[in-house]
Amino acid sequence: MKSFVLLFLVVICGLGGLGLKLKPKKRSNGEEIQFRTKAKDVCTMSINGDDEEMKLRIECKSQGMSYWCEFTGKPSVCRAFRNNPKIYWNQIAAELRKIPHACESTEVLKTTMCQKAPPEALMKQIAAGMEPEDLADQEKSVQKTSLRGAGQESENETEAMKLAREHCWESLHGFCSYIIGIFRG
Repeated sequence: MKSFVLLFLVVICGLGGLGLKLKPKKRSNGEEIQFRTKAKDVCTMSINGDDEEMKLRIECKSQGMSYWCEFTGKPSVCRAFRNNPKIYWNQIAAELRKIPHACESTEVLKTTMCQKAPPEALMKQIAAGMEPEDLADQEKSVQKTSLRGAGQESENETEAMKLAREHCWESLHGFCSYIIGIFRG
């Protein structure tokens, strides 16, 4: 038994001495992870980048609308990420499954495996948006709105858009309006 343990140690040390490294499991660029949010939105998470900086794009479809958001960060500064990126991305997807809207109130994505990593390891939201799922449907709704006239528009839509224009960046008016509309009923 002692000789087996000794042989095992010699083999392990020998592999280290030869400069052989175990390669970490990596997700390839462009790989996609599918998931559903708490509100049953169907989402796809796309991962791109290199060891220096990773980019994460989330695209979801929900009740005739689609929304997206992008995150960027350097998870490679987290040792646990370097050891097993697959678990890291699965933890991100698991966190997103717990919320109703994958891009809402998720300015920073955190994982349990990189809790003690430096701040630059966090994936931070850099952009978000939303659009009708079908552009043809969008054109029809624009025509219906113009036929109804300005005075007959839904009060909720008008108020939500007004608040979005007052409090959100111009590029996020549609997204903000959608969120405000949800909370106003």
